[in-house]
Amino acid sequence: MHAQLLPNDRVVMFDRTDFGQSKISLPEEKCRKLADGRIDCSAHSVELNLLNQDVRPLTVLTDTWCSSGALAPDGMLIQSGGSNTGERAVRTFQPCADCDWMENQKGLVVPRWYASNQILPNGKVIVVGGRGQFSYEYIPKSSLPSDFKVFALPFLRETRDAVENNLYPFTHLSTDGNLFIFANTKSILFDYIRNRVVRDDYPAMPGGVSRNYPSTGSSVLLPLKLGSINGTNGAAPDAEVFICGGAPPTSYISAIKGTFLPAAKSCGRLMITAKQPKWVMEEMPMERVMGDMLLLPTGDVLIINGAKKGAAGWYLGREPVLNPVLYQPESSKYEIMEPSKIPRMYHSTAVLITDGRVLVGGSNPNKNYNFTEEFPTELSVEVFSPPYLSSGPRPQISWAKPETELSYKQPISIGFTTKKNGEFPLFDKFFKKKSHQQNGELENISVTMVAPSFNTHSFSMNQRMMVLETNQVRQLSGRSYVIDCFAPATPNIAPPGYYLLFVAHNGIPSKGRWIHIS
Repeated sequence: MHAQLLPNDRVVMFDRTDFGQSKISLPEEKCRKLADGRIDCSAHSVELNLLNQDVRPLTVLTDTWCSSGALAPDGMLIQSGGSNTGERAVRTFQPCADCDWMENQKGLVVPRWYASNQILPNGKVIVVGGRGQFSYEYIPKSSLPSDFKVFALPFLRETRDAVENNLYPFTHLSTDGNLFIFANTKSILFDYIRNRVVRDDYPAMPGGVSRNYPSTGSSVLLPLKLGSINGTNGAAPDAEVFICGGAPPTSYISAIKGTFLPAAKSCGRLMITAKQPKWVMEEMPMERVMGDMLLLPTGDVLIINGAKKGAAGWYLGREPVLNPVLYQPESSKYEIMEPSKIPRMYHSTAVLITDGRVLVGGSNPNKNYNFTEEFPTELSVEVFSPPYLSSGPRPQISWAKPETELSYKQPISIGFTTKKNGEFPLFDKFFKKKSHQQNGELENISVTMVAPSFNTHSFSMNQRMMVLETNQVRQLSGRSYVIDCFAPATPNIAPPGYYLLFVAHNGIPSKGRWIHIS
């Protein structure tokens, strides 16, 4: 139900704690006593080691059902809310060899179920909304009384309809430091420091479709293209949001009654920094509700998982969408990928991993662990390999200066190699000219920074990609090159924390290299 890649190449995954006995056992000393007196010795959270595929059982006690999360600047997973015993819980997980969950059952001021989390420029995490909560607060708390304050957000009340359709609101940090919030069909730009709406002139997304839970679509902030450290004449770079899928507002009620309405095919792009923003509408190749949208290191968007009919909820989805779709923002082109054999319906996850593949897991649209339903509880994980992994030799990052710790605006040099001579024939003229301009010789190479996201319920919280400003490429030998670029200018553009650094050439990325910016 939830997944997060950590900067030690482990993926933490967890479900809810009251689904019944799972098929992974805890050590005997970690067994827990349930409210009805039964003893539960099964794990409801695990850590998957991507390097050797080992699975380590983890102990989570409070109910994490439909909760939210983010990576703190130091790489710690900070995770909040849920249901029942977990509705006010804040949990933390440190990326170390034998760490386990730490839990504070009173870490939130009010219950947060189906809320969204966003890391902020100051390193704090804002927790927005939740069922019946039209407000926000910050985590982790300090000892200051001001940290235990809840701030009203009327926009969430205004966007709730008869079946809600505004839970897990889409939150994206804009490049001016304000928070873009989308719920149902509407959006605002919000100054969370002063607790005021700074923009409410965004038009409603067309199409008559709800985009948030339970009419669940998905959303990404498209790659931020950085230049001139990092904007024009000192202005912040443009920011554009891309939203796909969803369902008619009545889809949830109709599905409960046995009628499964077709999901939406529509997508929309909105330049949230434009003076006169307007939606540019497009169509996917097929309908999709409960789909996941992931930024790939090339800047393309992968749309994966979900169903063609119904809504999010137990037993409410039909006709699984087995084919992922690759979207190219530069050309607005959609390309259908080869299908999976495994339906990934409600409560599925997808996360980008270090080698450029996508780890996909889960699917449980049932009230408990059930292996006999039409869409049974799915215990497997699989990896999706984007086309770039079969398109030719990959660049290989051999070194970086600075190696891992970056400061804002800092120059970066990255050494990389190719598999064979002649990999970059377009560079020959460039090397002779020793030009520093972004001309044709540099158009096919890029350096990107990708933030690892917390994925649940078709929304990858804190997902973010920057295309770095590049200066020049130098050839060291026949197969060795150096590219010079610049770190993002401010934490508004790249909040402090861990990122994966990629070098891509002709649409083929290297494996990711962990870096940290502060």
